[in-house]
Amino acid sequence: MTGTDALTRAVAQLRNAGIDDPARDARRLLSHVLGIAPGRLTLVLPDLLDDAQAARFFALIDRRTTREPVSHLTGIRAFYGRDFHVTPAVLDPRPDTETLIEQALAGEVSSVLDLGTGSGCILLTLLAHRPLAQGLGTDLSSEALTVAKDNATRLSLQDRATWAQGAWFDAVPPGACFDLIVSNPPYIALNEMPGLAPDLAFEPRMALTDEADGLSAYRAITGGATPFLAPQGRLLVEIGPTQGQAVAELFRTAGLANVTLHSDLDGRDRVVSGVILPRTDR
Repeated sequence: MTGTDALTRAVAQLRNAGIDDPARDARRLLSHVLGIAPGRLTLVLPDLLDDAQAARFFALIDRRTTREPVSHLTGIRAFYGRDFHVTPAVLDPRPDTETLIEQALAGEVSSVLDLGTGSGCILLTLLAHRPLAQGLGTDLSSEALTVAKDNATRLSLQDRATWAQGAWFDAVPPGACFDLIVSNPPYIALNEMPGLAPDLAFEPRMALTDEADGLSAYRAITGGATPFLAPQGRLLVEIGPTQGQAVAELFRTAGLANVTLHSDLDGRDRVVSGVILPRTDR
C-alpha cells in the first residue's frame, strides 16, 4: 500500500478508538517509521511502503489505540524548541511547563537546582539558554535520572549538569547554594486521579500525585528551600491551576518575598515565584 493508503486506514482506526486528533497522531507515527520530518511527509505519501514499514507502522497504531502516548511510541517529546528523549519512567514535558522556563529566564540563572528533574527538560533547557550556568537535577527515581543524563548528552550539556538521587533536598549536598531553584512536582490530588485522561496511565504515578491533597511536595520544597538559596535567589514551581493561593501562602510562610502568581497562555495560574531577601541582621 502507499503511504496515503496506510494513513487513511490508520486515521480511521484511531478515530474509532476515540483518539482526539487521529490525523495528527497517525502522521507523526508514519513520519517516525519513515525516518523523516513530519513536514516532509506529504512529499512521500504517494510512495509504496515496504512490508516491514507497514508492519511497524500498524503495530504502533495498535498501541496508540490503547492510549499509549505518541511520545512513548517514538521516544521523543518536543519542549521549548528541543527534542527530549522520554520513556515511561518520566513525565512527558508539556507546553504548560514552558511558563516556568520563561519566568526563570527572566532573571538570573547561573546556578540552578531542579527538584524532581524527570527527563531533565527544565534544567537542560535553562542551561542551553544560559551558556555559563551550572545545574544540579535531583530525582527519587534512578530510571528517571538515566533518562535525564541521556538528554544531557544528546544536547551536549553533560559538562554543566550533575545529577543526584533522593527525595527533594535529601539529594542536595550540604552547604550547596543556588540562585535559582525550580520544580514541577507531583500536584494532582488523589481524589482527582480517576478523572485524568487515559494517556496519563502510562506515565509514572509518582510524578503525577502525592497520594494526598496535591500540596505535599510544595510543603517539602518551601520548607527546605531557603538554606539553599543565595541572597536574592529565586524559587519557582509549577502548580495546578487551582493551587495558586495555597502555594503562594506556603511561600510566604517560608519567608519568601515578592511572591507572585504567573499565568499560562490560557490565563490559568501556572507558576508561583518568590525571592529570598538578604538578612538585615548580618
